[in-house]
Amino acid sequence: MQEKLWTVSTIIVIVCLSVVGTIIGLELITSLGVTPNTSIIGALVAMIIARIPGRIFFHFRSIHVQNLAQTAISAATFGAANSLLLPIAVPWAMGRPELVVPMLVGVGMALLLDGYLVYRMFNTRVFPATGAWPLGVATAGVIHAGDKGGRQGWLLLGGIGAGAIGAGIGIPMSSFGVAFLGNIWALTCFGIGLLINGYWTQLPFSLDFTYLVADGATALGTQYVPHGFMIGAGIIALVQVIMALKAKKDAAAEENDTSYADGRIPTTLGIGAVGYMIIAVIIAVITGVYSDMSTGMLIGFILYAAFAAFVHELIVGIAAMHSGWFPAFAVALITLIIGMLIGFPPMALGVLVAFSAATGPAFADNGYDFKAGFILRKGFTTEQELVGRKAQLISSMIAFCIAIFLVGFAYDSYFMRDAMPPVARTYASTIAAGTSPEIAMKLLIWAIPGAILQFIGGAKRQIGVMLATGLLIANPLAGWAVLLGILIRFVIAKKFGSKYQSDMEVFSAGVIAGDAIYNFITSMYNSAKAK
Repeated sequence: MQEKLWTVSTIIVIVCLSVVGTIIGLELITSLGVTPNTSIIGALVAMIIARIPGRIFFHFRSIHVQNLAQTAISAATFGAANSLLLPIAVPWAMGRPELVVPMLVGVGMALLLDGYLVYRMFNTRVFPATGAWPLGVATAGVIHAGDKGGRQGWLLLGGIGAGAIGAGIGIPMSSFGVAFLGNIWALTCFGIGLLINGYWTQLPFSLDFTYLVADGATALGTQYVPHGFMIGAGIIALVQVIMALKAKKDAAAEENDTSYADGRIPTTLGIGAVGYMIIAVIIAVITGVYSDMSTGMLIGFILYAAFAAFVHELIVGIAAMHSGWFPAFAVALITLIIGMLIGFPPMALGVLVAFSAATGPAFADNGYDFKAGFILRKGFTTEQELVGRKAQLISSMIAFCIAIFLVGFAYDSYFMRDAMPPVARTYASTIAAGTSPEIAMKLLIWAIPGAILQFIGGAKRQIGVMLATGLLIANPLAGWAVLLGILIRFVIAKKFGSKYQSDMEVFSAGVIAGDAIYNFITSMYNSAKAK
């Protein structure tokens, strides 16, 4: 399979799409503060290329080559914007431009490790291929529709139209579409969290929950309710992951699906822990922050930075898998607040939050791409599936390397004209503002219900993490969309059973795709208009 995938034309298109994806990511995160998912755009580009006359383009009629193309552009977009430019903007915002290049070296290594870890952890009990991964389902649906057409194609096109129209009138249609794909318990808690966040000040028991909004997606509450919830739920989620590794494997499940890679999770976690610790040491040395700390504090910083980066990655990945949303900015802010409470010096805190923010987004995005590939390779042998996934890893690694090079080349032109991700300023201002024992107490108080809820729901439902995810996102309309979708899904299942389950999934994939396409076009237009 690999010999058929990799041709000169494939590599050329992957490189070109990686360059385009990097430019898109840098432009949008500096002008609008957000990064759209470009997987579907990459799939559409590959499908268009396949229709160009000429033998050199015939190769792109393969849905698996199209899968490599969408993997590349998506990896470049998220890698450049969220995992590279955003972290290196933190030292710049703190008035230390000389630390930008050393920070780029560190977060570049973290990005590559991030992508490798999701490759190893995909299709395990922690991150199963059968998980929702909604954007991956939507991307696979678009590629399948272009390849086969027919009734499923019309359903998908109808969903795309509905998603685009709904997004055009201001409805977050991706949230509506996700409701038909994910775990009902997890999504219900996610929707409830979104509504609580949106209407907190109007509730009779409101605790004066005001906002310091960063990029429209992350809110810092004066009572630290969402942050405490996520800390408590995240700790229990981490314990549940460890417990799952110790549990005995289901022999029947292993026999039916030999690609279920639970056996290598301990090794993968070990690679991640050691890898992030080594990167933390390198960052501490090349940025010079080690000179501001005693030996004991330096050791504590290295251990905490590695732990924070790894936990950030896992929490972001879990949220993305279940809901299609991931509060990466907010979870990085939580690791920063805890670091402030520990007492690390200001520049070390800047390095810490930058390092933490670099992990997670690419992990989640690659998870979507692997899900798309998994669906497209349905019916393949285990060996063929793994070969295809490895090809996707190579595609994303090419994209990451190109993104690292281009960000290193272009960052100065952005920062010199004061164009940087807004959330980087939030991290810098948070460090400047400092913290207090009061905040520690608030985090502790709200961590308790978060931990209890996550424990009750268990690892499969992730209701604690998902409620906290909703609490960290300021978008109540998305909450209504999720809950309405769940209600419709419940009614259809109650009345017709599983008869229309497949149709619902295809249509909802189209809804997510339509929303993504509309928002991508709108974002590009607004970015151009802002200039």
